[in-house]
Amino acid sequence: MERSEAYGFSAAISGAFLLSCLLFSALNREQRAPYMDEAFHVPQAQAYCEGLFQQWNPMITTLPGLYLMSVGIVKPAVWLFGWSRSVVCSTGMLRFINLLFSVGNFYLLYLLLCKIHHKNKTVSGFQRILSTLTLAMFPTLYFFTFLYYTDTGSVFFTLFAYLMCLYGNHKTSALLGFCGFMFRQTNIIWTIFCGGSVVAQKLSEAWKTELQKKKEERISAMKGSFSELIKVLQFLTEYIMSFTNLVTLIVLTWPYILLVIVFFAFVVINGGIVVGDRSSHEACFHIPQLFYFFSFTLFFSFPHLMTPNKIGNFLRSVRKHLIQYSILIAISLFLVWKFTYVHKYLIGDNRHYTFYVWRKVFQRHNLLKYIFVPAYIFAGWSLADSLKSKSIFWNLIYFVCVFAVTVPQKLLEFRYFILPFLIYRLNIPVPPLSKLLLELTLYIVVNAITFHLFLNKTFQWPNSEEIQRFMW
Repeated sequence: MERSEAYGFSAAISGAFLLSCLLFSALNREQRAPYMDEAFHVPQAQAYCEGLFQQWNPMITTLPGLYLMSVGIVKPAVWLFGWSRSVVCSTGMLRFINLLFSVGNFYLLYLLLCKIHHKNKTVSGFQRILSTLTLAMFPTLYFFTFLYYTDTGSVFFTLFAYLMCLYGNHKTSALLGFCGFMFRQTNIIWTIFCGGSVVAQKLSEAWKTELQKKKEERISAMKGSFSELIKVLQFLTEYIMSFTNLVTLIVLTWPYILLVIVFFAFVVINGGIVVGDRSSHEACFHIPQLFYFFSFTLFFSFPHLMTPNKIGNFLRSVRKHLIQYSILIAISLFLVWKFTYVHKYLIGDNRHYTFYVWRKVFQRHNLLKYIFVPAYIFAGWSLADSLKSKSIFWNLIYFVCVFAVTVPQKLLEFRYFILPFLIYRLNIPVPPLSKLLLELTLYIVVNAITFHLFLNKTFQWPNSEEIQRFMW
């Protein structure tokens, strides 16, 4: 890191932390008591602070990583500063832990951008810093920095695991992946992604060697031709069928394989992936979740995914492959028809934005969910096109992981999209300054609206005196 870039990065992270502290203070003044899921998380953490590790609220569905980490952070304050347990384990102090995680996320995002794009010498230090600042302000993640939720810590350990994977420290990566799993069970998918990216790299090297032997054209990331796909699948089958290749891959990825085995053992012993109350977290085959993620990504990445050039290329692709797209639309319409699920929380809790998205858009007319199918296809195509700099094997493992982390979820919840979005956004080519500034402006506006609604537009339910607030 050059001196000017180091100064710029220090200014950016310090400024972001100062802004976050001001917002944190404002939020805690307005909402001192635990809110929403904090009503479960905060008392559980306070029980751990008292040493009551056998006490467990059955309504909590995640493992106790957040509470164990919280105790490990706040307990030393009792010994160092003589603070009482009631202070160090108060709602405000527990929320502050996520603010510390957000600083770590800022640094990890910067390191990941440097590592992933280190070969691109045209990227300036200012672009890296601005891109880091933009991702750190990503609205869905940024909002939950200020509440005692699992999201910020979950992102921290998952990004840390990904960074260690990229540097080849796979045992450390798997250990950090375990920490992420302790925050949220579905993070095991991103441990598989880390191991899969190692496999994808080996496959890409072998595939290039294969092409050179046959004196064919060098592989591109995503050509899209059916014949190329057949060739890749044939190569993949032959490669995996080789015992030597399999042993090589196992030796490279054994820490991740071990963690996946631990995960399956947990599922068998626990009787499922969810701990505690399972009635509201039943897995299903909810294919439209993938379409919602594509739409979510299109909205928050519109400066990169909705350029005139991309729209033009998509329309040309449709004209060129009209039959294939017609079949894809027909299949998508069928999937929307047969596999759209509506969770009771989605239509029963008017504090979440998804409630209004569903009521104002999807429930306006039964046909609307089908009308959006072409937009879903464009969003998915644009997302895949933006990742064409990555190998076809990397794309394969990424989209498989996105499928695995979204489709089984019955509840439409934007927080489930945070990690797949960040992984996508980190791996596209670093955008030019104009697009970064437009993206940052969008995030600032969305964050400003979100915090304004949460702090100032309170309401009450009938027959209840408790103040309610709008949130993601």
